[in-house]
Amino acid sequence: MSTRSFGQPIKRNEDARLLRGKALFVDDVELPRLLHAAFVRSPYAHARIRSIDTAAARKLPGVIAVYTAADLGDYWQPGPLLVPPPPIEGITFNKRTQVPLVKDKVRHAGEPIAVVIAEDRYLAEDAAAEVVVDYEELPAVVDLEKARDAKSDFVHDDIKTNVAAHVRQAKGDYAKAASGAACVIKRRFLYDRGSSLPMETRGVVAHWDAKADKLTIWDTTQAPVFVRNGLAAMLGLSEHQVRVIAPFIGGGFGPKIMMFYPEEVILPWAAIKLDRPIKWIEDRFEHFFATTHERGQLHDAEIALTKDGRILGVKDVFLHDTGAYDPYGLTVPINSQCTLLGPYHIPNYDSTFTALFTNKPIVTPYRGAGRQHGVFVIERLLDIAARELKIDRAEIRRINFIPPDAFPYKNNIIYQDFTELTYDSGNYGPILDKALAAIGYAAFRAEQARQRAAGRHLGLGIVAYVEGTGIGPYEGAKVQVQASGKVTVATGIGTQGQGHYTSFAQIVADQVGANVTDIEVVTGDTDRFYWGAGTFASRGAVVAGNAVNEAAKVVRQKILRTAAEHFECAEADLVIGDGKVSVAGVPGKSVALGVLANQANPMRGAVKPGTEPGLEATSYFGPEMGATAAGVHAMIVEVDPETLMIEIKDYVVVHDCGTVINPMILAGQIHGGVAQGIGNAFYEQLVFDDQG
Repeated sequence: MSTRSFGQPIKRNEDARLLRGKALFVDDVELPRLLHAAFVRSPYAHARIRSIDTAAARKLPGVIAVYTAADLGDYWQPGPLLVPPPPIEGITFNKRTQVPLVKDKVRHAGEPIAVVIAEDRYLAEDAAAEVVVDYEELPAVVDLEKARDAKSDFVHDDIKTNVAAHVRQAKGDYAKAASGAACVIKRRFLYDRGSSLPMETRGVVAHWDAKADKLTIWDTTQAPVFVRNGLAAMLGLSEHQVRVIAPFIGGGFGPKIMMFYPEEVILPWAAIKLDRPIKWIEDRFEHFFATTHERGQLHDAEIALTKDGRILGVKDVFLHDTGAYDPYGLTVPINSQCTLLGPYHIPNYDSTFTALFTNKPIVTPYRGAGRQHGVFVIERLLDIAARELKIDRAEIRRINFIPPDAFPYKNNIIYQDFTELTYDSGNYGPILDKALAAIGYAAFRAEQARQRAAGRHLGLGIVAYVEGTGIGPYEGAKVQVQASGKVTVATGIGTQGQGHYTSFAQIVADQVGANVTDIEVVTGDTDRFYWGAGTFASRGAVVAGNAVNEAAKVVRQKILRTAAEHFECAEADLVIGDGKVSVAGVPGKSVALGVLANQANPMRGAVKPGTEPGLEATSYFGPEMGATAAGVHAMIVEVDPETLMIEIKDYVVVHDCGTVINPMILAGQIHGGVAQGIGNAFYEQLVFDDQG
């Protein structure tokens, strides 16, 4: 019998295709009579459009069509609010979502004004340069504090304010706690804007088959089912007439969750109108303003402590830059507000944020979705407090950890999943201990002093955090044993490099007794699996993985039932493994899974009442609330005192993630996250001038 695959460092099933160039990405889609799109984008962040002249562009050879907002008719409409605000008492929220093409006023640099459809991308780009737009430039809203000012210019004139949302969540009485504190630390923290910069930029191919009455879209999306549902509604089609395929995606990180980007809305409409397939691939320059950003917050925070370093309370008032529109609701600032609490017992908490419209690209979740902002604020406050109170930095964290016997731990504020923020489990002390041992914390001070005497400047940082994962609403999966003996698994989420093709196969392998290499996993194809939410918020393994497991368990029972009938024995006497079912203790007495699949789907004879044909099952999993993981990062850096450049000498991650499906894939995920975080923190910043 085969050994158990779950929890083993099995090489990824998908890598052979990826390494040999056999994997399908959106730009690999080539169709007969394929056209190409290029967008005319505003060079201004804030401007009124006086007129658009497309005549010269339309006359160029190879140009098939040029469309502006005026050509869209009733199809022109603001996009949907993807995530409504949570049910928090006293909340203020102004919904403003992006449009397919700008009609009257540009609200961020790069916002699309027109689209050119041509025989190739070169011709489309040349024609786009011939579109003449007459702009009246307006003062741009860029600075967060100025955006809050009532005398500021307005990104959206009709609401006479740049306030997108105002939310306060509080528990206990912070003012009372601070008044009796031995130490109150107050600081201002600025968090820069960032961009995701995946290896593969966004792309869309849309193909309308008039004979089949079917629209097929290949899209670099993390949420193909939502894209299908939304586009079907907009285009007046049934959901069965629209197929969305998210093939291999070269990095998602969050900005590819957001459906109803202008390009996703325009290309399907144009493909139907022209009855020809159309491709658009975002170029690297476009990515800086055509794809959403994240970060951009200003925090005025304070922490009240006893003289021995115990937290009495925290107060945080922050401004959040939501950009020109807020289609993703309050996901990012709510995550910041909640994640600031970290793994600590904070009895009194008062947090208020104001989300502000600015003349910058839209902000949506990106690699942490606001969580890292909250971690940054509380961890900096604790470092400063430790210095002020002359307490060891590791110890001030340890004494404030929520104790293991306090779980499930209720934080008394509302989280992004619309439920009370609850930590389901945790034991933070051992995580910290392991990180300190791995980084050499006990010996560091002596080493630091030796290096300082030699003119080298070393420092050590520690950060602890709680990460919310596995939010709903649900995911589903279908598991089916084929007549060949191979097993297919289909689920509605997309994949962007997380190793789903292997992890999901490992989950199924131990249930149904097939080898991991004999399990085909399909993700991100709405014709292969109809329902689902998508890959985001660290939910793939937790939500889709559980759905896969539940479906596989049902298939296992069907296999055993069919095999028991085949051998005329009890199910308890059977053993599953190596692609077959055997009778325990009877060497050579076995039947292959493919044979059982055929027997479960007979072409002749009666089917017993209450039975189902085939060895297959579809199951769904929807968590009541998100799960929580926790971890500690520690890093030793050397700083050049003249240039202030850093060199990372050592980096340690200890992360309590629960059950490990594949330790090799897990290690890769951690390595990738650390590398991306180092880039964000030390080497990347989006800088805007006064005109956005």
